[in-house]
Amino acid sequence: MGLKEIVEVSKPRIIVLLVITAVTSMYAASKLVGPELDNFGLIHIIIAGALASAGSSALNHYYDRDIDPKMKRTSQRPIPSGRIAASHVLIYGLAVSCISVIYGYFALNAVAASFIALGIFSYVIIYTVWLKRLNSSNIVIGGIAGSAAAWAGWSAATGSMDLLGFLIGFLVFVWTPSHFWCLAMKIRDDYAEAEVPMLPVIIGMQKTSKYILANTLILLPYSIIPSFFGMGLVYTIIALISGGLMLAYHFKLTKTPTSEFAWKAYKVTAPYLTIIFVAVALDAAFHIPLF
Repeated sequence: MGLKEIVEVSKPRIIVLLVITAVTSMYAASKLVGPELDNFGLIHIIIAGALASAGSSALNHYYDRDIDPKMKRTSQRPIPSGRIAASHVLIYGLAVSCISVIYGYFALNAVAASFIALGIFSYVIIYTVWLKRLNSSNIVIGGIAGSAAAWAGWSAATGSMDLLGFLIGFLVFVWTPSHFWCLAMKIRDDYAEAEVPMLPVIIGMQKTSKYILANTLILLPYSIIPSFFGMGLVYTIIALISGGLMLAYHFKLTKTPTSEFAWKAYKVTAPYLTIIFVAVALDAAFHIPLF
């Protein structure tokens, strides 16, 4: 099992996204709720979060080894291309996932470790094993895995979960359908070939674009709710601008529900999560209360 294959099955881009989510949440919690962080706390959440994301991604690769060859986007992954044995990926995924929870328990706290475990369980069992091939609501419910990363970061700093921390973490859940359905529109034919019931396969491109717009119409006002429970001016301004840009593109998508424009909308939707969580951290660092 080569290093290149290990990195590939670990999905490094997802690792980076989830680690940013966890770290910014942890930093914001330490500033807004307390206690103040030491540098080791941030290092610990980076390690635990990276391990959890890598392990669950590897297990996703292992479970999807039968449908990946049917999709152009995934046919050259390490398992279907024969570059790595499926059993090696399974062992790696299980080992790293377990280590992440144990590490989180001893290096952070029990609450953070429970959210790390929730994230792994949601992505591997609820999304990959149960819902992905069964129901078009698969990614909607599976989005809780991303929220768990933010909750792990918040609770790593505070040792508990409060309303503001929950609301910020739940942003990931609300954002996920708009983000993933854009990608699903782009690669609709792949999912159809693999018989995966993603929304564009089941209801078509036009209706899916309307679902995306509807979801973004929920996301934008939801993103402002944390402003009433402790977030300040910096966060609110960035949330309104970034959410408004998403809304504009998703409205245009309903007028041009093609895979090409869906890809453009995806490129606008994808950075939103990083932007909004960096905004959470910036708001905590330069906090200007709204009320």
